[in-house]
Amino acid sequence: MEHAIRISCTRRNLKVVRDFVSDFLLRYHLTDLLVNQIVLAVDEVVANLIIHGNGEDESQFLDVRARILNKEFGIEIEDTNLTSYSPASYREPDLQEYVRIGKKGGVGMMLVNRIMDRVEFTTNGGHNLCRLYKKIG
Repeated sequence: MEHAIRISCTRRNLKVVRDFVSDFLLRYHLTDLLVNQIVLAVDEVVANLIIHGNGEDESQFLDVRARILNKEFGIEIEDTNLTSYSPASYREPDLQEYVRIGKKGGVGMMLVNRIMDRVEFTTNGGHNLCRLYKKIG
């Protein structure tokens, strides 16, 4: 079963996506912890694409598709990126260095990578596709 929504690139739509993912997952009687972890991971990726990838340009859109197949939750987040933001080039931060210099932020994708079983980003020109996967059974 696949469900999809399209949102404009504004932070106001983060709640729309969180509700979409949560409502979709609740049908499968998962634990609250698992649902909340997945919602958090999706929220982080969507926020990054809205803010960094599309500069909160409400004329730009994200397509979000969720499905369950073979006891695995999968979600795709797709956009047409107008900036140089390239999530495919992400590298894990050095947390000790972040603490040493007092850097705030920049660890959201590390959290996503720890929550989800697989995280895939592909970028082709101005087109991004993020796929997140989590075994649920």
